[in-house]
Order: sequence, then C-alpha cells, then structure tokens
Amino acid sequence: MTVLGPVEPPALGYTQTHEHVLADLSGVLGSSQMTDGVYAADTAPAALDVEFPASVRRRMHEPIRPDNYDWIRRHVTNIDNLRLWDEEEAIEELGHYAVAGGASLVESTSIGLGRDAAGLARVSRASGVNVIMGCGFYCRPLGLDRVPREAIRDLILKDLQVGVRDTGIRAGIIGEIGLSDPILPTEAKVLEAACEAQKSSGAALQIHPGRSPESLFEAVEKILAARVDPGRLVMCHLDRTLTSPADLERLARTGCYLEFDLFGQESSYYPWSDIDRPNDATRIDWLGGLAEQGFGDRLVISQDICMRAYFRKYGGPGYSHILENVLPLMRKKGWDAADIQRVTVDNPAALLKNAW
Repeated sequence: MTVLGPVEPPALGYTQTHEHVLADLSGVLGSSQMTDGVYAADTAPAALDVEFPASVRRRMHEPIRPDNYDWIRRHVTNIDNLRLWDEEEAIEELGHYAVAGGASLVESTSIGLGRDAAGLARVSRASGVNVIMGCGFYCRPLGLDRVPREAIRDLILKDLQVGVRDTGIRAGIIGEIGLSDPILPTEAKVLEAACEAQKSSGAALQIHPGRSPESLFEAVEKILAARVDPGRLVMCHLDRTLTSPADLERLARTGCYLEFDLFGQESSYYPWSDIDRPNDATRIDWLGGLAEQGFGDRLVISQDICMRAYFRKYGGPGYSHILENVLPLMRKKGWDAADIQRVTVDNPAALLKNAW
C-alpha cells in the first residue's frame, strides 16, 4: 500500500526500507513546530533530557551554511537540519534517487514526527517514487497517558485500512514505533497496541528500539510474547545498537527482519549514541556474515535520512548513496547480483506485501 494506492509487490523494485521525506525531528531538542499533529492531545515527542554546552546551543539555531555544514552533519543538533518541511526540496531529492534506480521507499515518519500524508502523496506523484507511509507513535509520545490501549490500536488500524484523518491516504506499514532505553510506560502501551494492530491487519511492524542491546532484546521478547509473527517484524537501527556478531545472530534466530539503515552515516560524534558507529564497509561485512549463516532472506538496508545535511542540495550523499556507492562496494566485496537483488528488492517486497 503506497500513499497513491496499492501496487503489486513486483512493482516496488529497488526499495529502501527506512527513510524520512517530510518530517520534523526537532522535537528531540524541545523545538518542534509540527503542523500535522495527531488526532488527539499530541504535539511532539517529549524533548530528550540532555544538557547541551553553550557552544552547541549557539549553533542549534543557525541555518545550514557551507561554513557550519560539517559541524551539523557530525553533531546533528541543529533545528534547521531536523525540519524536513519543504516539498519542492523533497521532490528534488527523490528525483536523484529515481534517476539512480530507486523505485520505492518506506517513509517511517510516525505520529510525533510531523507525518504529512497529503504532502507525501504530492511528493510521490511529482517524483515518481512509490512511498509507503508509516503509522503509530514515536518515542516519548505526549498526551497518551490516559488514552486506552484499544483506542491507540484502533487508530493504527484506521490509518492502515481507511486512511489518515479524512485524506483517504493509507499507511502501508506500522512504524516506526519508538522505544526508549528503558522502555517507558506509555511506549509499552503503544507497543502493545501496535502488536494487536499487527495481528489484526497482517501489516509489517517496524520498531525503533532503545539504544542498548538489552533494551532491544526486551522489546523483541515483548513482541514475540504477544504472538506477533516474527516474519512480520522489522528491528531497525541495528548498526547503532548491536555491535557483537553473537548478538546479531541471536536476533536473526528469532526470524525477524534485520534492518541496517544507517548507511552513509559514519559519525563518531553522534550525541545520543554510546557506541562507535560502524562505517559502510563494516556494515557490508556484518550483512555478509549473516547471509553466510543462512539469514539472507531477512536482511534489509536503508539510510534513515532524517536531516537536511544529508540532502544532495547541501552537499550530502542524498537518498541515492546506497545505489551509487554502497552497491559497488558490495560487488567489490564479493556480493553477486542475486545477493544484492534479495536484500534490495525481494526482501522488501516480501516484507511490504499486504495481508489485509
């Protein structure tokens, strides 16, 4: 299910399974000015409890410029950087993706991150790229403390089966469902509701886990205990959460999809990560190791572009980085055409196939 309606799975073609096209992530800095909001009592996720030094606070409000681009790309904490509001800019960026061979992508902006269903439909139509929209709630959702789990479940199902608000534009995946470390009570309620909606609809469930292996595996245990089919579960951001081959194998043995979605992001300065992020070559090696162990049909890749510093317009790699840079490196490292086809075309199509 795309924002322009259903397509047959083979028509998806090359697909990146975790991107953001229109979004507002500045809520993590306490500065969201979302225009979309949600159906009830929501503005944005609660701000992260982080004390930034004066040097960071000063640059937080600067527009992106050539003289601060490198700092913003490395440190992220800039409001202009985290607001993806410009539809013309989005159309231009997806145009580069389409020219490089990108046919489809999952737009993982859930409620709390400024999801814009009507805007995504316009961008998809103008760019020619299939956009599969997410639903559900991001981390630390405000206004849900007194909302029953059943109401959250029904809202997710409405987005999938009827459409967002009165637009008639339907989501095609549940997620990204945002979890903290440790999982907060409201997040746990949203996760329970998302699991119920998954079982009712058959839609794939995409999880943004907390930033530790323990938190990630706690989430997996909760989801599997809720009797969600692991073949409909996607665990995201593994390349900022799991660094041990043993942990990756442990997760793979559950039967879920493993998403390495930070290709092109090689910063050692990310403010909310306690681990050294791998580079793309290491990501490819991890993927290759999992494929050799028999988990090749559960691997998907993406870039998780959620800031403007990664746009081509500002000097970044754009959504086409995997197509233009990573795939040649995969071939150099011994991946054949069938291996690449499986990770970039076949697995996303199987994951996104409608069951409702």
